[in-house]
Amino acid sequence: MSTDLKGSASRSEYVQVRGLRYHVRRWGEPDAPMLFLAHGWMDLSATFEMVVQGLTPRFQVLIPDWRGFGLSEKDPNGYWFQDYVADLDALADHYSPDQPILLAGHSMGAQISAIFAGLRPKRVRQLAILDGLFLPDGDPSTIAKRYRIWLNAIRSPASSPSYTSFDELAGRIQKRHSKLSLESCRFIARCWGVLDDDGMVRLQSDPRHLVDMPRTYSQAESDAIWSCIVAPVLFVDGGESPFHKQLDSAEVSRRRKLFQQREEIVIPGAGHMLHFEVPVELSDALNNFFHD
Repeated sequence: MSTDLKGSASRSEYVQVRGLRYHVRRWGEPDAPMLFLAHGWMDLSATFEMVVQGLTPRFQVLIPDWRGFGLSEKDPNGYWFQDYVADLDALADHYSPDQPILLAGHSMGAQISAIFAGLRPKRVRQLAILDGLFLPDGDPSTIAKRYRIWLNAIRSPASSPSYTSFDELAGRIQKRHSKLSLESCRFIARCWGVLDDDGMVRLQSDPRHLVDMPRTYSQAESDAIWSCIVAPVLFVDGGESPFHKQLDSAEVSRRRKLFQQREEIVIPGAGHMLHFEVPVELSDALNNFFHD
């Protein structure tokens, strides 16, 4: 493992995880309780800075860049969901081999965290689900079509999106997240983007992530794993998140009943990207939950 300082608030650590060089961003004092955060798809650790400011010094916060995102190494063979779960298993063993962890996950990171908590129930002390677990059940009849699309896509993977400047990227972000200030959008652009040798700004994510993998999502499999979770769980939902529209209220209720100990919080007016839009409210919710 090597370490280099990234500003006064956080430091970057590099750990070998299942053959890849993983980047983990770490905030807080080393003797404070560890809180692991798992970012979502096409995101990375640095964008949680505003939330982390409200979590330290009570906690030390560790956020890995998932393989192929941010400063973590790319996987030339593409990205399968099960690998993220195995990576989290390895990271938990590395940083907290003897103690169960405090864990929170956003979006895709919520699905990774929930599966890990069900497969390793003794390794998770408390779990927070941040606007996650809203995937609709997959349709097995589409599997042949999905495989054909995937086979064609991996022959010539897409290139990473690029922009003429960080301000252009910030403008794209503000169009998608209209409630964000321009200052916040510029901050996110600086987190997501990196200046290339040709002067263009490209996203810090492997374009292979844009390849639609062939396997369909199985809710029955998730049900079986989630029902094994024994840790207390907090659901934090954005009141205006578009992902809520993917499921009806009865299905959301059915899924959440699988979690033996659960609390639910809705942040009014917030969309899906809670850590962008309502960082103070989110850090307050996490502080209250993990403190208890």
